[in-house]
Amino acid sequence: MPVNLNEANFKSEVLQSPAPVLVDFGAEWCAPCKRLDPILEQLSARWNGRVRVVRVVVDENSSLAMQMQVMSVPTLILFVNGSEALRLVGLQSQEKIEAKINAVVG
Repeated sequence: MPVNLNEANFKSEVLQSPAPVLVDFGAEWCAPCKRLDPILEQLSARWNGRVRVVRVVVDENSSLAMQMQVMSVPTLILFVNGSEALRLVGLQSQEKIEAKINAVVG
């Protein structure tokens, strides 16, 4: 299950993380976000620490979402060494997410 982050711990958990971090910006009311949940749980288990998967609930962290220029949910952003390396907007298939992430982190 992805860990929920907020504005207080985003910097330490994502921007300062030695491992790549995939951040799921979503919302409770978002149907595509809910469909993405089991996909992210499977990927998180498969990556087993190679890529961390975390979640930011945009309704509870609106200034963080604005800072990251998240315009719609779900938005997945991969951070590598504290910088955005990849952004996927909208519901994506497990295969597409995995292929895009693997292309960046190897």
